[in-house]
Amino acid sequence: MTARRSWVLLLVIIAASAGLIGAVGENTAAGQAPDSLPPSAPSARVEQMLGEFPDAGSTAAIVVVTRADGGDLGDDDRAAMAAAIMRATGQPSAGPILTSPDQQAAIGQVPVDAELSGFALTDRVEDIRASTDEGLPDGLILQVTGGPAFGADIADSFSGANVTLLAVTAAVVAVLLIATYRSPVLWLVPLAVVGAADRVATGVGTGLAKMTTLTFDGSTAGITSVLVFGAGTNYALLLVSRYRDELHRDADHRAALRQAVRRAGPAILASNVTVVAALLVLLLAALPNTRSLGAMAAAGLLVAVVFVLLALPVALALCGRNVFWPFVPDANGHDTMNEGIWHAVAGWVVRRPAMVAGCAIALLVVCAAGLSTAQIGLSQIDQFRVRAESVEGFDTLAQHFSSGASDPTIVLARSGSAPQIEAAFGRTAGLAQTWRTGISPTGLARWSVVLDAPPASAEAFDTIAALRAAVDAVPEADALVGGTDAQALDIQSAASRDRTVIIPLVLLVVLVVLLVLLRAVPGALVLVAVTVLSAVAALGLGSWISEYMVGFPALDISVPLFAFLFLVALGVDYTIFLVTRAREETPRHGTTRGMVRAVSATGAVITSAGVVLAAVFCVLGVLPLITLTQIGIVVGLGILLDTFVVRTVVVPALFSLIGRPVWWPSELWRVEESG
Repeated sequence: MTARRSWVLLLVIIAASAGLIGAVGENTAAGQAPDSLPPSAPSARVEQMLGEFPDAGSTAAIVVVTRADGGDLGDDDRAAMAAAIMRATGQPSAGPILTSPDQQAAIGQVPVDAELSGFALTDRVEDIRASTDEGLPDGLILQVTGGPAFGADIADSFSGANVTLLAVTAAVVAVLLIATYRSPVLWLVPLAVVGAADRVATGVGTGLAKMTTLTFDGSTAGITSVLVFGAGTNYALLLVSRYRDELHRDADHRAALRQAVRRAGPAILASNVTVVAALLVLLLAALPNTRSLGAMAAAGLLVAVVFVLLALPVALALCGRNVFWPFVPDANGHDTMNEGIWHAVAGWVVRRPAMVAGCAIALLVVCAAGLSTAQIGLSQIDQFRVRAESVEGFDTLAQHFSSGASDPTIVLARSGSAPQIEAAFGRTAGLAQTWRTGISPTGLARWSVVLDAPPASAEAFDTIAALRAAVDAVPEADALVGGTDAQALDIQSAASRDRTVIIPLVLLVVLVVLLVLLRAVPGALVLVAVTVLSAVAALGLGSWISEYMVGFPALDISVPLFAFLFLVALGVDYTIFLVTRAREETPRHGTTRGMVRAVSATGAVITSAGVVLAAVFCVLGVLPLITLTQIGIVVGLGILLDTFVVRTVVVPALFSLIGRPVWWPSELWRVEESG
């Protein structure tokens, strides 16, 4: 490709990218919390049916008032609270003010438009907080909590978070690229290409969200950016590494670049197809946010591979070989695969493969044992990595009322069955308070039920299950149980179903890709097995660190599935980089020596890519939700295990142990071992 054609292609890519971003517009859902409730769940049907009631379209924020000195509330305190609520609502009363049994706290309600979400909800809740605080007497503490306040605080915590994520991610990648390339110039080229790919991927995700029912919320956008930067940088590292090798063989940098793309391109495409196919399996999930992540992340990675295979070669062709300054490769025919630290490591591994493989696998099994004690499931108040007023207000409320008072469970049933439904309440243990709150024009009766259990706890879930069984037994009542605790139970059940369905399908996809790529049944099975072991080890070690070192109460229900998916799919990236090079070397050098040469050739780039990807996932910790921090911890650890233990130690050792049969039935299993 001539310089003129290179410039034309580069300008076309830039123009197309700018046009796409401009046509799609901004991602207006970036401040929203993830939508995890399956539409078919009973609690989701309750949400839909609530639209039949006269007060549909509004929900309630809970105002909690206590005294700073911990004393009893007096009549003047309750009057000040009523005045504060009136300032927030513009109405004389928005419902009764309830005083706690110990007389030290009171709660009231402020209606909030149920259609509000994201930053619009944050603005409304901030207005409520400002108006209720204004003119509040000294000595009174007023906190706003409840469902709308939790949603507002989540949206507020994402304010500017994705910009911060992008900046920190770019900075981390820049530092690691400078350290990898040891060049003050070269790092700018892949960073610019991958950064542009991330912006285009955001545009594609926004467009998909507008054209479908999928959502591109804050956490989905953050994870997608991390995947685009991490995987895109990995692809760039592999291509540039192969380009540098070819520059040692060819004085014409354009010819060397064409050869590098020809040799590295299939491995990059195979890696990308594997991860994209694994992500698309998430479209079969029951949880809406899981389906959205699968589609958005898959689209983002397709954008990343297009930019790396089209824009990056063009940019490198325009820069010439001096882009590697001050370590410009000479066309001296130098073979780097018989020297270096990774050549020494691979040689040591294949000399004693049984011992090395046994010790490494034992280490992974020990790490995996941590999963046996892992707690899974975070309550609503445990979602934040930083404290928020909604959480603090809930803690205050829970000290003086039943924990469920801030967000009662909702029961809907035919009004003609009301006596039997209320009798069922009396037979259900764990209910602190029940009251009927209205009848719809279609004949549905609605009850609010306060549970005597912490939100989203095992006790709350047991009570919800018992309540559902009790009201389901009422004939022709068509009773449904909803509310936040019921939603949490339905989400947990759907997440368990997704793990059961998605994980085997992801492994099947990976196995099929490896079989097609390698045409070697034993080799593909071995690689899938060690990848699974590595992923489970990372989950065990990550859960232990999350609970005992960082202090998080449990793993979020989405972490096992997301972490396993990313670790298996991204781990296969490195497998493909390594094993495709081993296939290239085996015909001339045999299985064992071919693997040693493959490790020598790819060890440095796999190590660099692994460190970059692990660091990029750890950057998820700048986002405000514990879920994303936990995914960053687990995936970061898993990638490091994959990089330094599995790909550079376990795989070479197992291939050396099995020998030629590892390539059966491809033609490579007939290749004799070289001396």
